[in-house]
Amino acid sequence: MSVLITGGAGYIGSHMVWELIEAGQEVVVVDNLSTGFRWAVADKAHFVQGDAGDMELLANTISTYNVDAIIHFAGSIVVPESIEDPLGYYLNNTIKSRALIAAAVKGGVKHFIFSSTAAVYGMPDTNPVHEDAPLNPISPYGSSKMMTEIMLTDTSFAHNLNFVALRYFNVAGADAKGRTGQSTPHATHLIKVTSQAALGDRDKLLVFGTDYDTPDGTCIRDYIHVSDLVSAHLRALEHLRGNGENKILNCGYGNGYSVLEVVEAVKKAVGVDFTVELTDRRAGDPAALIAGADRIRKELGWQPQLDDLNTIVQHAYEWEKHLIENGLKV
Repeated sequence: MSVLITGGAGYIGSHMVWELIEAGQEVVVVDNLSTGFRWAVADKAHFVQGDAGDMELLANTISTYNVDAIIHFAGSIVVPESIEDPLGYYLNNTIKSRALIAAAVKGGVKHFIFSSTAAVYGMPDTNPVHEDAPLNPISPYGSSKMMTEIMLTDTSFAHNLNFVALRYFNVAGADAKGRTGQSTPHATHLIKVTSQAALGDRDKLLVFGTDYDTPDGTCIRDYIHVSDLVSAHLRALEHLRGNGENKILNCGYGNGYSVLEVVEAVKKAVGVDFTVELTDRRAGDPAALIAGADRIRKELGWQPQLDDLNTIVQHAYEWEKHLIENGLKV
C-alpha cells in the first residue's frame, strides 16, 4: 500500500513526503510543477509529473502504486488572487478536487485527507473559532475549499471512502533539517516575505491595513509550524487506516499574533532592521483568525512540538537564506 500526495513538490506537500518516508511509508507524488519544484521531492518518493485533475493519469497512478490513501495538497491558495480570478480558483480547487475524489472512488482508495482552510469561516463573530462555527467564506478561495469539504462528506455517504479535512490556519516555518521550505515565487506568506525583507531580497515590507479592530490595528493570525501541521496529517492517516470516522478539524495552536508583532519577532530574531510601509487593506482579510484547537488534540492525539513564534521565524529565515545562497530562488 502507498500514499498518493498531490502537490508533493510544493511547500506543505514536500514536508509531508519527508514525514511519511521517515514513518516507513511508501509515497508517490503527483505534481504538475506549476508552483512546486522537482528538487523539493525526497529521493525515496516515486514522482509522477502531471495534474491532480487528470483522471486517466490518476487512475494509472492509483493502480500502479497500489494506493490506499490520498493526501490532497494541490491547489491555489492566495485570497486576494482568488477574488481577481474566481473561475481559476473554482477550477483548481473544486473541479479538480472533484476529479481526484472520483478517481479515488473508482480506484478503490479507502482514505482521503484534504487540505482545507480557516478561510471557510470568513469573518467569525468570535475567536478562537471552533469547528462548529458557521461557515461563511468571503473569498472564492474559502468557498472553493468549502465545496470540496461538502463533496467529501456526500461522497463518504455513498461510497467506501473515509476522510479527514484539516482546516489550516497560517502555515509558516520550514524543515528544521533544512531539506525543504516555502520556495514558491511571489509567495504572500507574511513570515516568508518578512524574512525576504530582512535579507534585503525585498526593498520594503508592505503591511496591509492598520485600522482593524485589534490592539495595534493590524490583522491577527494563528501561525502553525509546517512540521507540526504535517505531523497532524500523519495522525489523521493513522486514524483513517484504523477505521476511524470522518472528521473535520482545525489545525492551529490557539495563539494569535498581529502583523506588527510578527515583524518585530523577525527583526529581533535576525538582528536586522528593514523598511516597513503601511498601506491599505487587502480584499478578503478578516481582522482576526485564531484556531479553536482542542478537538484535534483530543480526537487525534496530536501534540505539537514547535508552538513558538521565534522558532517558526528562525526556521523560515534560515530557509530563505538557504534559497538565496544556493541559487534556488526563482
